[in-house]
Amino acid sequence: MDQRLTKPYNPGETESRIYTKWEQSGYFNPDNLPNQAGKPFTIIMPLPNANGRLHAGHALFIALQDIMTRYKRMRGFRALWVPGADHAGFETQIVYEKKLEKEGRSRFGMDPEALYREIYDFTIEQKKFMEDDVRTVGASCDWSREKFTLEPEIVGKVQASFKRMYDDNLIYRGKRLINWCSKHQTSLSEVETDFIEKTEPFYYFKYGPFTIGTSRPETKFGDKYVVMHPDDKRYADYNHGQQIDVEWINGPITATVIKDEAVDMEFGTGVMTITPWHDQVDFDLAERHHLDKEQIIDSYGKLLPIAGEFAGQKITIARPQIVAKLEAKGLLVKIDDKYSHNLKVCYKCQTPIEPQIKDQWFVKMAPLAKLAVEAVESNKIKFVPDNFRKIFLYWMSNPIDWNISRQIVWGIPIPAKLCVKCEAGWPDLNNELSACPTCGGPVIADTDTFDTWFSSGQWPYLTLDYPDGDSFKKYYPTDIMETGRDLIFKWVPRMVFLSLYTTGQIPFHTVYMHGMVNDAKGQKMSKSKGNVVSPLDLIAKYGADALRIGLVVGNTPGTDLALAENKIKGYKHFTNKLWNISRFILDSTSAITFDSDFSDWSETDHALRTELKTLMADVTDDMENFRFHLAAEKLYHYTWHRLADDIIENSKSVLREQRAAEILSRQQFLLLSLRTVVAALHPFIPFVTEELWGIMNDNDSLLMVESWPHLN
Repeated sequence: MDQRLTKPYNPGETESRIYTKWEQSGYFNPDNLPNQAGKPFTIIMPLPNANGRLHAGHALFIALQDIMTRYKRMRGFRALWVPGADHAGFETQIVYEKKLEKEGRSRFGMDPEALYREIYDFTIEQKKFMEDDVRTVGASCDWSREKFTLEPEIVGKVQASFKRMYDDNLIYRGKRLINWCSKHQTSLSEVETDFIEKTEPFYYFKYGPFTIGTSRPETKFGDKYVVMHPDDKRYADYNHGQQIDVEWINGPITATVIKDEAVDMEFGTGVMTITPWHDQVDFDLAERHHLDKEQIIDSYGKLLPIAGEFAGQKITIARPQIVAKLEAKGLLVKIDDKYSHNLKVCYKCQTPIEPQIKDQWFVKMAPLAKLAVEAVESNKIKFVPDNFRKIFLYWMSNPIDWNISRQIVWGIPIPAKLCVKCEAGWPDLNNELSACPTCGGPVIADTDTFDTWFSSGQWPYLTLDYPDGDSFKKYYPTDIMETGRDLIFKWVPRMVFLSLYTTGQIPFHTVYMHGMVNDAKGQKMSKSKGNVVSPLDLIAKYGADALRIGLVVGNTPGTDLALAENKIKGYKHFTNKLWNISRFILDSTSAITFDSDFSDWSETDHALRTELKTLMADVTDDMENFRFHLAAEKLYHYTWHRLADDIIENSKSVLREQRAAEILSRQQFLLLSLRTVVAALHPFIPFVTEELWGIMNDNDSLLMVESWPHLN
């Protein structure tokens, strides 16, 4: 018996050695695989942020994508899994800002170039840790093709796409209402905001002959339009454009009546005043009717001089004082203290979003969204599970122009010049523009950076060296995009429409959505709750194989997973069980050589072989149809309960008491069953199976490039 089998299986002594063996083989690169006639199969890794260690969600997607890649490789495909790392713009800058805070520093006031260099050095260091973590989980990705979003070639192509989209009238610069985070001093796209349910007072005030309602009285200083539905009979006596004098916060003003169908007649009194600078509905209404827009709150969340004695105050401090002033003037009608609504906040710091009108770069979403909708509706792209198809189509059927400007230093610079005189903006890839093409005024360089989704949305083709690289010609379009369900309206649509626009092809034909990984109680993991489970800690305790199969069994596509340590511990027992099964079978068959000719087998062993053949047909069907959770569970139960508990226990008496022919028959079946389950389990638990395969075959072959078990 091989001396390795005489000891209990120890993943800590095995996994790093096995991974080194895989890497040195060169087979992670499909161009080195023995079967070059096979069809290509490509997955682009959802590039982890290069700003920290892997979390449980990363471990899940690595396990799932590695299962897909290893399975296809064993089926004879030229399987390519491309790793990458994302500079992660806003998120990485926030991570670094927290580091600065601990050091008693702030990014505000720092030299932008010095800050960029600091974050770059930090990110490159963290990127190395992240890549080591990916290896630790067992990812069989092609490191020779790894890409980073801040590589010069990638940066150049992203900037060139900006210019091309501008020339095609798909990008414009304009003053529009944007989501503004007053803490981090940057704009955010819609997908970078969250909503939290909040209960706070809702105030009713007299506004001339009307009663209006608001939860934000601090925005009302500039309200000089009163809006109502044209069909609201309660206000039939008022005409569109009519002016009325009203007493307001800082004295009498003249208000103009606006009739618009956007007003909800059932909400409040059916009348509202509007603050176009600080509300999207109000902004859109003002645009339709060509109304003035006046800023009330600055970018730091403080009131401007229009607020009179409240100027310079934070809105949360000024709010009760403003209400008190209106009450003193007899304009407070009532207060509803139980007003519950969804408050839009920054997705990273939970600071309430303060809408602002600013000049920004925007992508026109309507024509691009149409491309994405057509691709999905024509079934060129399918979703697993299928219900995400409806979610995708809903988001693409209701597009909002995409703000791609970020007021941070960490990211890909927007290659543009801005006119100091007329405020127009122009792409300038080669830094050649010295005067405004419109008015001839002086220009300055745009200091904004791209939203990180603008670069990562182009990742499927950029990472394969579009347009002329061999990888692009061989492996694009890719096959599967496996990613978290939360990215169905963030990353997935952008990859689809940017690929269709740029390459004329879909980026992938299947989108596999996994759910979120929560703690053992099903609660979302967070540092504040103290319930974060580190996959690296679990690997250190139980091995990567136990973590991988523990993340997959029972995990149906698109549903959230509760990660319990006891479950991972249980699958460590499974790897031990497989090890012990192998030791028994190899010890019991040491005197024979495996022979695939089973014509002389006993009737019982023929029946056992038929049972194993049926199992493998079911497992293969599950693998082909993305039911990895079922495939893993079936293999687990067969290995532990059928093979170990029943067949091996029965075999002990057969090997001891039966005739030589029957003993040989059973020995051959045991070898067949071991080779089959070890190979079939390889995508799920690659380390222990590779170790066992080497023992069974005297290290002459690598299981990762063996054929998927198929019983004739």
